[in-house]
Amino acid sequence: MRLPALTSTAAYQALENHAHDAREWEMRQLFAKDPQRFPRMTVEAADLFLDYSKNRISAETVELLVHLARTRGVAEQRDAMFAGEKINITERRAVLHTALRMPRGKQPKVDGQDVNADVHAVLDRIKVFTDKVRNNGWLGYTGKPITDVVNIGIGGSDLGPKMAVLALRSYSHPRLKMHFVSNVDGHDMDAALSQVNPETTLFIVASKTFTTAETMMNAQSARSWFLKTAKEADLPRHFVAVSTNTEAVRAFGIDPENMFPFWDWVGGRYSVWSAIGLPVALAVGFGYFQAFLQGAHEMDEHFRSAPLEQNMPVLLAMIGFWNRQFLNCTSLSIAPYHQDLNRFPAYLQQLDMESNGKRVTKNGQPVDTPTCPVVWGECGTNAQHAYFQLLHQGTDVTPIDFIAALRASHDLPGHHDALLANCFAQAEAFMKGKTDAEVRAELKGAGMSASDIEEMVPHKLFPGNRPSNMILMDQLTPATLGALIALYEHKTFVQGVVWNIASFDQWGVELGKVLAKKIQAELTGEADTEVHDSSTNGLIAKAKAAQIL
Repeated sequence: MRLPALTSTAAYQALENHAHDAREWEMRQLFAKDPQRFPRMTVEAADLFLDYSKNRISAETVELLVHLARTRGVAEQRDAMFAGEKINITERRAVLHTALRMPRGKQPKVDGQDVNADVHAVLDRIKVFTDKVRNNGWLGYTGKPITDVVNIGIGGSDLGPKMAVLALRSYSHPRLKMHFVSNVDGHDMDAALSQVNPETTLFIVASKTFTTAETMMNAQSARSWFLKTAKEADLPRHFVAVSTNTEAVRAFGIDPENMFPFWDWVGGRYSVWSAIGLPVALAVGFGYFQAFLQGAHEMDEHFRSAPLEQNMPVLLAMIGFWNRQFLNCTSLSIAPYHQDLNRFPAYLQQLDMESNGKRVTKNGQPVDTPTCPVVWGECGTNAQHAYFQLLHQGTDVTPIDFIAALRASHDLPGHHDALLANCFAQAEAFMKGKTDAEVRAELKGAGMSASDIEEMVPHKLFPGNRPSNMILMDQLTPATLGALIALYEHKTFVQGVVWNIASFDQWGVELGKVLAKKIQAELTGEADTEVHDSSTNGLIAKAKAAQIL
């Protein structure tokens, strides 16, 4: 449906009027006035728990936000996505990453094709292959078992599987060591190759078209390295592909039987559930990979069926919208208090900013509001000793999503209590801050003189009133990781619907790639240097001069 400009709608204007008062609210007072604020502002789904009470919102705010989501067609667009309608309007494609985690026999046909049957046919092949590798049924060219797996991809073909493999470290096969190469910078490939043996290494080349420039350059480098000690006939034992380009895969030296396909209705940043997740299945085993899919499916079912007022992705999305739109929060910090989630902030950077970093609506008109915030973060407690200073006392207000597991996956005494104490304390500190009176009382209690107190008070004040969400799980497992990723996928979707932007394309990555091809030819001498701006011409000249030295 063709939506009116967001700011022209009655639902938006009601929120704008409401925000005039809300900007003056203090969360300390909101908690003091409502002893039931915590139970009223929490929701559970798919073994995840969301506490959104530490935001500058009231019950009325939530009601108005949900009303806006409803009037912008969130429910209708959600249903269209699950039904396989072509909601990726600029590429005229369905958006069916949710079909990748549906149980067998559950998904309707799309354009006459039984999507569910296709998905499970590939999953069956992944099971057979990963079982062989993990159980020594797949041997290298000298008869030795595989000990190392190198995944070669970029973007979603790297960020998703790498994040998931690291997150599920405690479930990994004890013999298999996983490596990920994405950067066209040769130092990335060099570092990986320096750690592996060609006799016992399996390479996964992940490129839908088998033409992705960075991936194919890295794949060719890996192939050349392998052939220094092996023969071309040995390639099929050590290289497999996640692709749809059978001829290119065969020309590379990979047996098409070892090519695992996926489909054009799977966007790169949503592809970890597909054959792109092959490294995850290799690392943790197909049973745990299925649990990963099942956890995501449980969140899908919640998103499909829960009322918007109690819908975890909708609430997370609309509170994020509120903070971005009406509280002028230009960034969002992700703080997982779990070391195994150390790549999760980077994963969400692509998911959120590549999806919703757009400046025009689906109608092709400029958006009339800010869209996606900058997403960034780091694991706690490291973040506390890096950038939390800015978040506590800096001039900008940055909302934070805290993510933690209530139980650890290790048995080291004392560590997990300390971790959770820090996580909960930081969320409380961001909300409460420290008032002038509290600072003075503290300094006086420490025996400081009156003059020194006056000097120190401004430096010790914490404004507080800084919003955060707390997402908890009992333990980080394949299922809860799947649910967590799906939660943020659907959050991103909801915000895109409200802004009326095309969340499933990424044209913004194209321009630089096109220019890079021209400049690369100029650097290698295959083409004369064209007339660029003076800066680019100067940089090219310096690079050419350095190559002569």
